[in-house]
Amino acid sequence: TVLFSMLLSTLPNKSFLLSLTEGSICIKANAQSCGECIQVAESCGWCADEKFLTVGESKSARCDDLESLKKRNCAVTKIENPRGSISINENKPVTNRKKDSADKLNPGQITQIQPQKLTLTLRTGEPQTFDLKFKRAEDYPIDLYYLMDLSFSMKDDLENVKNLGTDLMAEMQKITSDFKIGFGSFVEKTVMPYISTTPARLINPCTGNQNCTSPFSYKNVLKLTDKGDEFNRLVSQQQISGNLDSPEGGFDAIMQVAVCGEHIGWRDVTRLLVFSTDAGFHFAGDGKLGGIVLPNDGKCHLENNMYTMSHYYDYPSIAHLVQKLSDNNIQTIFAVTEEFQPVYQELKNLIPKSAVGTLSSNSSNVIKLIIDAYNSLSSEVILENTKLPEGVSITYKSICKNGVEATGENGRKCSNISIGDEVSFKISIDSQKCPSHSKNETIKIRPLGFTEEVEIVLNFICDCQCAKEGEPESEKCHEGNGTFECGACKCNEGRIGRLCECSKDEVRTEDLDANCRKDNGTDICSNNGDCVCGTCECKKRENPAEIYSGKYCECDNFNCDRSNNKLCGGHGRCECRKCICDANYTGSACDCSLDTSTCLAKNGQICNGRGTCECGICKCTDAKFQGPTCEICPTCPGVCVEHKDCVQCRAFGAGEKKDTCQRDCDYFKMFKVKDRDGLPQPTDQSFPLTHCKQRDENDCWFYYTYAIRNQTKEVFVVEQLECPAGPDIIPIVAGVVAGIVLIGLALLLIWKLLMIIHDRREFAKFEKEKMNAKWDTGENPIYKSAVTTVVNPKYEGK
Repeated sequence: TVLFSMLLSTLPNKSFLLSLTEGSICIKANAQSCGECIQVAESCGWCADEKFLTVGESKSARCDDLESLKKRNCAVTKIENPRGSISINENKPVTNRKKDSADKLNPGQITQIQPQKLTLTLRTGEPQTFDLKFKRAEDYPIDLYYLMDLSFSMKDDLENVKNLGTDLMAEMQKITSDFKIGFGSFVEKTVMPYISTTPARLINPCTGNQNCTSPFSYKNVLKLTDKGDEFNRLVSQQQISGNLDSPEGGFDAIMQVAVCGEHIGWRDVTRLLVFSTDAGFHFAGDGKLGGIVLPNDGKCHLENNMYTMSHYYDYPSIAHLVQKLSDNNIQTIFAVTEEFQPVYQELKNLIPKSAVGTLSSNSSNVIKLIIDAYNSLSSEVILENTKLPEGVSITYKSICKNGVEATGENGRKCSNISIGDEVSFKISIDSQKCPSHSKNETIKIRPLGFTEEVEIVLNFICDCQCAKEGEPESEKCHEGNGTFECGACKCNEGRIGRLCECSKDEVRTEDLDANCRKDNGTDICSNNGDCVCGTCECKKRENPAEIYSGKYCECDNFNCDRSNNKLCGGHGRCECRKCICDANYTGSACDCSLDTSTCLAKNGQICNGRGTCECGICKCTDAKFQGPTCEICPTCPGVCVEHKDCVQCRAFGAGEKKDTCQRDCDYFKMFKVKDRDGLPQPTDQSFPLTHCKQRDENDCWFYYTYAIRNQTKEVFVVEQLECPAGPDIIPIVAGVVAGIVLIGLALLLIWKLLMIIHDRREFAKFEKEKMNAKWDTGENPIYKSAVTTVVNPKYEGK
């Protein structure tokens, strides 16, 4: 009897198969109880009607989407579908108060955020959304702590800070009537190599005749007070100190200011920390230079207002500082010299609700810097929340001034808020699973830099209401092996089956395995699952989106055909290894688009009437056509040339086809017009039109248009040929003769001119040679003179 009952339980009815085929996430979850069902998805419900299941239907079939349960005849009163809710426990209105009003409220009496406490009941997959309102209160108290670098390079700055108390007090009175100011200083860790540890340098670290105080890490000089004169008096007593390296130990000081609330005197008001320096900073890891390896513990170590553990704990990390500043609602103003602006700008980007101001070389502009930075910080609201429980997520949407909305990370904040401005946020909290250790959690949301917060208590719906009326060890559950609740058996540990009739130790017998083989095959549950009590329980994959399903786990949603490396081409869903395509897509991989818009040519036709549209791509029927819409034909003569002979024969009874015109050229309608102005114009038509100009064998031109309108080819022809006129012979002959004569005369003149030039050149050459001639003046040997002179050799002149 038990085996027969188990065999029947493996045969799902028609409605269950239909729901499984439709891919119901509720059915596929295989929920075994109402509590498991409602945690699957927000749309899932559980039918608690004891008689709901028919013979052979699985217990998990009780879990389905609400519409399916109604269609399967589950009474509405029997459907378990608990819903989440929001309850506001504390909702004091935001404070509306003017600075000059007579009533002075304590900080605890001022409300800037509304509501203050809520209780959210969360069901898996069903987010709960509530509105949060924030309004900056006027005359809100402010605590300001001035933390100053007292290394030697800040000597001239100290002189200007000595009168800061009363001056800053006067300026801040314009913003708030409740203002307190404090002062602290820092230098560096008192170990090598940060300072010189020689006895003389420990007493006076400055060189020359400079009188400096002993080096120290951090000193709380003045607790927060509303007496500006006291600030001036104590600061005037301070002396400059010195150290060796350029970076300072400011992070140690910031950590102590943040965590030593009692020593500093912080109130639950706006807390400002002004960090004034002209140098960089050491951070976590730098302490190893001095042999300090213990990480900063983030605790207060002030004795007599001096930090005593600087030689023991390393500098804090930036992340550690961010956490402590945020936990204590401290907004930081970095007043640094222009040289270190880039460094502290990067630090500002890492510390929420912080600002950077440029400090003059002698700190003379410190008051203006503080006022400007405070206005910048107070004009921005940034929401943050405490750590969320596992499986819980939160999203923000801001509605700022002038209705400006933002989501994502920008949904956490609003900027440019003035005093008295009211902004709101829509906050949505969602749970993806029930917590394992507790059924309620508490989270808090608050604006950065403010002490006010919204407390949110989270209750989780992890089981149905009907589970409270369950019958433990019920006889309806096979000899008391389960609790009968919500119309079904919730089995005890180690028992399985619809009625908890099987033990997990007996689930692999041959008789039970036979029920898990498809078509009497050899594979149990198609090798994709385990046979549990005669029923296949499919394996779970690493990717939760990939699911095995079916009676024999023969189906899955990830082994379908792919296109472009996407399952079902990205245009369908995979069900039981087959693609169910979206509208307008077909094919085994949904890669074939039924949309023909990509095949439309400019003339409005599918593929220019020369092909078919297959999967959004034109397949040209004639091989000579190509292109996206079969518009290109490299070997085609063109529209005008293609129809020239038929137009010529039908319009003028001439051309190559005049003998076969009636047979070959009746594929278009022809209309004659008187002149070219009568032809259709492209701008007048709602269909493509081609204008043609062709010449016949007599050199006459004829004009026509070709168009396809409503699948009908139309040709308009100008009825008169345009033939060229014959040439005028006489002017041509006269022109030729005149041209020849003129050319001859021109040639003669050119020849005569060249001859004249040549003769003149020759004459000039002759003249030049004549001038350069030289004649010989020696005697002619043939010449005989007619006179002979004879001299008597004996004549002595006596």
